Order: sequence, then structure tokens, then C-alpha cells
Amino acid sequence: MDAAEFEAWFRLLATPGVNRGLARRLVAACGTPEAVLVTPLGTLRSLAGEAVAHALHSPADETEARLAAARTWLAGGADRHAIAPGDPHYPPALLQTADPPLLLYLQGEPSVLQRPALAVVGSRSATPQGTANARAFARELAAQGWCIVSGLALGIDAAAHEGALDAAAGAGTVAVVGTGLDRVFPAAHRALAHRIGAAGALLSEYAPGTPPLRQHFPERNRIIAGLAQGTLVVEAALSSGSLITARLASEAGREVFAIPGSIHSPQSRGCHALIRQGAKLVETAEDIVEELRGQRPLPLPGAGDDDAPADEDPLLAALGHDPVTLDALLARTGDSAAALSARLLQLELEGRVARLPGGLYQRLASG
Repeated sequence: MDAAEFEAWFRLLATPGVNRGLARRLVAACGTPEAVLVTPLGTLRSLAGEAVAHALHSPADETEARLAAARTWLAGGADRHAIAPGDPHYPPALLQTADPPLLLYLQGEPSVLQRPALAVVGSRSATPQGTANARAFARELAAQGWCIVSGLALGIDAAAHEGALDAAAGAGTVAVVGTGLDRVFPAAHRALAHRIGAAGALLSEYAPGTPPLRQHFPERNRIIAGLAQGTLVVEAALSSGSLITARLASEAGREVFAIPGSIHSPQSRGCHALIRQGAKLVETAEDIVEELRGQRPLPLPGAGDDDAPADEDPLLAALGHDPVTLDALLARTGDSAAALSARLLQLELEGRVARLPGGLYQRLASG
């Protein structure tokens, strides 16, 4: 991503009143994030309302200061990256989710985002057996080629990252955090975060300087679930945020696994609830590998897809003129889910395709 595109995405997403949904609609209407920022005020009013329109035309001093801080952070090392949809480093698995992030910050090795991944999550107040299980499962899965995704939290998350880092010639680990990447939360995991950045990647949708706000952690769970082809819950109370991650994984069509525990342990009740709801009970890492046997890393979107003229685009032809599901489009086109999702997102941003409730897509008249 060049500097101009990064700055446009940053200013758009940092504008008060602009959430991810509105940002998508604005880019779809105007063509690019850069175009949104120079769209006439009257047009922006009709698209986003008076307050947002004025805020886009007159960025706050605070926004410019945060942008300067983000530029400084990005310039601090060759291992620091900003990634948006369409970038070759953007994780293809996220393109298949209902709410993919529009700007990601990464510290580490971007290629780990292209590896087959499994999320390992669980309680912050883990039992000794739970942390031992998380470490052992993660070590074995990483050794078999699965990148371990977790959230850098206390308890199960930390044990999962450590297990993946301990695997000889393992696939690495990704920590999805709820702060800017210039901060480590909890602070006790500073050394662990350094190890992850050196052997895998730290990932956030929050700009440098963002503190650990409570609402960010449930939000980042959708990225943990979206990156992975399956989610393993090791220990979780019934009120655990790990159950949110498991639900998001299930809604995205990914596998959910749970380790059973003692009927007397509060940290087992969330896992038992997931198993009753259809999660797969696992006792060994091999149970997960066997369940996912034959799955491959989600391929990168085909680079040549963007070169086809709109009136010759086979995907627009496959869409027809009625709402259609992703599964139906997969059957009609024969494309991979990753390539198809990437192309649909591009067409959505260009205003040629609309994403409807219920996971449906519809070709717009202009497309």
C-alpha cells in the first residue's frame, strides 16, 4: 500500500461517525478512499449526513496527530506494515467473513497470514491443566503446519502462543490484539510479544497509540475467528469471551472444537456448552488434524481477475439479477472461496454488487 492510499484509509476510518459499514458504502459510492475525501460536500451529505460530511472535509487536529504517529510507527522498521483489502498480504480467510477489517497493522512476517491457521482460545483464569493442554495442543498443531492464532491474553492465549513458538520448524503464531501495536497489553507479555513479532506476527486493526479499551477485545475476536479454519476452545466459563470467538467461527462456517473437562470446574462449563451445541469434542491434537485432513491453506485471490473489463466479468454474469448465496456462486463459477470472496468485496467497494442480509449478494443495475 502506498502512502497516499494508507493516509486516505486512515483519515476515512478515523473520522467521527464513520464505522466500517459506512466506510464500505462511501468507498463503494466514490470508488476509492482517496476519492471519498475529495467528494463534494453536497454529495457527501446525501451519502453520510451533515456531521460526517463536514468531518471528512475538515479533519480534526487530533486525527492529523494520530496519522502522524501512525506514519512514524510504520517508518520504524521493515517489519511494520499497513494492509487493506486488495493488498497481496491481506489474509484471504478474512475476505470470507461478514465484517472484514478495512485497515490492518502488522508487525512481523506478513507471509504467516497466508498459512493454514487454527485459533486456540480460552480463559484468562486458566487452570494449570488448561495451560498445559493449550501449550501441548498448539505445539503439536504448529509442528504439523498449522499457524496458531490467539489474542495475547493471560492464561490460555499466552500458553497457545508459547506452544507454537516452542514447535521445532513450526508454522508460527499470530497474536491479534486490541490495542495499537506500539503497546503491549497485558504489559507482562512484553517479552512474549517480542518473540511473536520475531517468529510470526502481531496484528491489529487499531492504529498505533490506541489504548486497551474494553470494547476492542470482543471486536478483535471476529478477526481471530476469521483468520482460522477452525477454533479450539481449551477452557472457558459460560461468560467467557472465548464463546464469542467460537460463535463467530461457527457463523463463518469454520469448525469449532472443544476440550472437555471436569463437571465440577467452572472453566469447563463453556466447553461443555459448546459440545452440546455441536462443537467437536477433542482429546488430542490428532483429533483436530484428522477432522481437517485434506483442507488446504486458502489460496490468494487470482491476480488476473482484476484485469477483466466489467462488461466481460464472468462473476457479474454468474450473479445474474436475483439475490444469490456464496455457495451458489461457488457452484456456478468453480472458483475457490477465497478468490470469489475477494472479487465480491472489490465489486462491492466499486458499487457493482450489494451485500444483503442473510449472506446474499445481488448485482446492482450499474454493474
